[in-house]
Amino acid sequence: MSPLVNAAEIAEAARILRDGGLVAFPTETVYGLGADATSDRAVARVYEAKGRPTFNPLIVHVPDLAAAEKLGEFPAPARRLAEVFWPGPLTIVVPRRKDCPVSLLASAGLPSLALRVPAHPIAQGLLKAVDRPVVAPSANPSGRMSPTTAAHVRAGLGRKVDLILDGGACRVGVESTIVGFLGREPQLLRPGGIVREDIERVMGHRLATASAGDAPVAPGQLESHYAPHAALRLDAERRRSGEIYLGFGKRDGDRNLSPSGDLVEAAANLFRMLHELDETGTKSIAVAPIPHEGLGEAINDRLRRAAAPRSRE
Repeated sequence: MSPLVNAAEIAEAARILRDGGLVAFPTETVYGLGADATSDRAVARVYEAKGRPTFNPLIVHVPDLAAAEKLGEFPAPARRLAEVFWPGPLTIVVPRRKDCPVSLLASAGLPSLALRVPAHPIAQGLLKAVDRPVVAPSANPSGRMSPTTAAHVRAGLGRKVDLILDGGACRVGVESTIVGFLGREPQLLRPGGIVREDIERVMGHRLATASAGDAPVAPGQLESHYAPHAALRLDAERRRSGEIYLGFGKRDGDRNLSPSGDLVEAAANLFRMLHELDETGTKSIAVAPIPHEGLGEAINDRLRRAAAPRSRE
């Protein structure tokens, strides 16, 4: 444990996370904004606190490889990287297990999951104390510089965080390297705290690099995975014949994202309710108008992507 944070503070932070709160904590890369990865509402609070403009997938933090393998399916090369570089500043993107308890909101509805085992002793202590996976994007407003001290977190997020664990300055100071194992060959999706050459040395071959011309393989690129089988009709004041209606606020329906008009609740419910309605076999889902302010901007962005024309499979 770091001399700057004691066991009582770790225990309190774990309690806050289990209760659905937000805790900022240091990793060796940057400070993360932690939330219970298995709670839709807690994950939605992360998006709201950061002002994240789109539903970008979040990295899920766990204490060790064994915990990671309960959430994602690791091919042999991915497991080899994990054995060499974990704990450390490496994120590995792999397919989600079918029984994965992580919120679909955390992986943006994708069949993949970004996983990391941080090396910082405070992060390790917290993950072991909370005993569940924790999403932890950088603890800063979206689009701003990543925080490498607790003071950066306080200046950027202030009272939006329930507790900040101050572990001093982060050792690495840049985000983790991300390597994806979703296609025929592993890809470097983001350079970071571990250099490409070290990863290639372990793998025994060069890494492919994701580019704008590649088929989408990383979180945030797989547009088609956002869409249900049913067609979506947005900003629908009421249902039409043959449609299922996804309501919001006073416009009720077969499901209601938030009867009280709470955008945090709506974001938390979005993927689950779309899945539930899609599983009925309906050909069309009408969606009530969602306000565009606050987290509503992200909800509408996600819905626009899901409703976009798609090629036949």
